[in-house]
Amino acid sequence: MYILANGKLITRDSALPWLPDGGVAIDGAKIVDVGATAGLKAKYPQAEFVDAKGGVIMPGLVNAHTHIYSALARGLSINGFNPTNFYEVLDGQWWYIDRHLTLQGTKASADALYMDCIKQGVTTIFDHHASFAEIPGSLFQIADSAKEFGIRSCLCYEVSDRDGQEKANQAVQENKDFLDYCEKNPSSMLAAMFGGHALFTISDKTFEKMAAANNGRTGFHIHVSEGMNDVYDSLQNYGRRPVQRLQDHGILGPKTILGHCIHVNTAEMEVIQATGTMCVNNPESNMGNAVGCSPVLQLMERGIMVGLGTDAYTNDMLESLKAALAIQRHNACMPNVGWGEVTSMLFKNNPLIGEKYFGVTLGKLAPGAAADVIVMDYKPFTPFSDGNIDGHMLFGMTGRQCQTTVCNGRILMKDRELVGIDEEVVNARILEEAKKLWGSLNHCQY
Repeated sequence: MYILANGKLITRDSALPWLPDGGVAIDGAKIVDVGATAGLKAKYPQAEFVDAKGGVIMPGLVNAHTHIYSALARGLSINGFNPTNFYEVLDGQWWYIDRHLTLQGTKASADALYMDCIKQGVTTIFDHHASFAEIPGSLFQIADSAKEFGIRSCLCYEVSDRDGQEKANQAVQENKDFLDYCEKNPSSMLAAMFGGHALFTISDKTFEKMAAANNGRTGFHIHVSEGMNDVYDSLQNYGRRPVQRLQDHGILGPKTILGHCIHVNTAEMEVIQATGTMCVNNPESNMGNAVGCSPVLQLMERGIMVGLGTDAYTNDMLESLKAALAIQRHNACMPNVGWGEVTSMLFKNNPLIGEKYFGVTLGKLAPGAAADVIVMDYKPFTPFSDGNIDGHMLFGMTGRQCQTTVCNGRILMKDRELVGIDEEVVNARILEEAKKLWGSLNHCQY
């Protein structure tokens, strides 16, 4: 048992939202008490004391949509790659990368992303993986990294027909095998969804295989209407819009995540709402790929649960939060919208999405909640409390200010030092795999 205290405590719990000098008592994987620092020390005199050193103590952050497979692309330049549209971005970069990503490359990608998450206060991720060079066993490689680094992870594999039927079948099987494993080994740290790429890369036959392999056991995690090519393909080849096509195949439901949802119309929003399906917005990626702005305000007005992801554009959820507010206001041409929506996406909806899969209370510092806690090195020079914490996060904090990270009661980083991980050794291993990948992409040696 230990106490993490001596900081400005933000709990996201209405019963005790804020203490100017407080902390949490942690026993095993759960928070057992929350209170003032002096009171916790007096109540648990034998507990180890972890000093927050005046920082902001708050719940660990959740990333509701990311891609581990893109981690080794940081700084990469692909010879001749100059995309002019979204399809060229996919085919010339991301599909090109995942066609060269081996199992060892997948493991290195996961290690890199998990270390970045720890350093930026992200304790839970929903990953959507692709490594068409070597599909079988790829989710298990990621799971090994998740266990090693201690990040709560919901994983799936990106089913697609883009590289032929054999690869599509392998992708379906990888989802099924990992789902079988998670069912046989239930955990509050590891969960499975059934992944699918954009609809324009998935045939009706493959959708049928996906639905049969899943057999209603878990939700689907799929890209929807990220680019207009997804909409055109569905209308031209199937006579249905993307969300309607998903409904035809039984893909929608309260545990399914639709990534992006930029080009959905009002009829599709009604279907999403009626089925209780979730959406996840990825603002920086959408802007970077020039695909448009998701109608987040309209989706949330209809009562649809919308979460916030990064699409691996960044691992900093606070950076994504800032971008989400800016693009919604820019798109609406109104400087007074979006605040409540984007903060709800990150601090309320993302934890609720996580709770559906991990069965523990996330995003809240309260007795009985999962011990996912971070400390931010943030020294405010203006008034600070639960009444304006979101403003401080939007305009004052960044993920790199995280100094201590705890997930499931395990201290992963303390005072900016990773615990139990030799960062230099891990970085060296990742670098070697990155060199192999870059060399195969550019037909040279790094």
